[in-house]
Amino acid sequence: SERADNVVDTVVIDAGHGGKDPGTKGVFLKEKDVALRIALKVGSYIEKNIPGVKVIYTRKDDRYLPLDERAAIANKNKADLFICIHANAIWKPEINGTETYVMGLSRSVGNLEVAKRENSVILLDDNYEERYEGFDPNSPESNILFSIAQGAFQESSLKFAGKVEREFKSRVGRRSHGVKQANFWVLWRTAMPSVLIEVGFLTNLKEEKFLNEESGQNLIASGIYRAFKEYKKQVESIN
Repeated sequence: SERADNVVDTVVIDAGHGGKDPGTKGVFLKEKDVALRIALKVGSYIEKNIPGVKVIYTRKDDRYLPLDERAAIANKNKADLFICIHANAIWKPEINGTETYVMGLSRSVGNLEVAKRENSVILLDDNYEERYEGFDPNSPESNILFSIAQGAFQESSLKFAGKVEREFKSRVGRRSHGVKQANFWVLWRTAMPSVLIEVGFLTNLKEEKFLNEESGQNLIASGIYRAFKEYKKQVESIN
């Protein structure tokens, strides 16, 4: 059965990185670990509080999963929403805060750097040229190829992303860098609204400590959960 446009009852939650790919690192925290803990919390909040929603995780433990398999899980399950959870890094240790990405072309160097970092993991995969259709995360041409693919879902993706950042800012009390656009391979290949959430900077010691604590993870996860609940309500009110 096809994905119905005005129902949100299947969500795929993708914990970034894993296994041989740690993602970015702070002093004591790896991106793959914090992403998994928050992803599992978001899923369990949805399962407990919104009956009838099917939650699918791309991974539930510390394993390596190529980007193409993550997108395939979402497509195969005809998800209504795809939520990728990541943590950020930057060379300036004083910078902290959250940002949520949707697929789109960006001329901002900062956005491009984040996308390049998250895309570069494909270089770990065997015969990646064929698997990723000649996509080279370092080439500007590849980045342009991207742009049209997610267009159909962009409005919905932006709607959900906006709710996530509003929750982070107003309810969780994080510094929000807002909703941004960049070329993420994993978002490009999904046939549904999809976002990539950077829950904070592991390069900022205070934020790393916050993200390492259960209470911090619970706050971030509850923000994403509330955004999901509101998004579902809004989409389904059109029925």
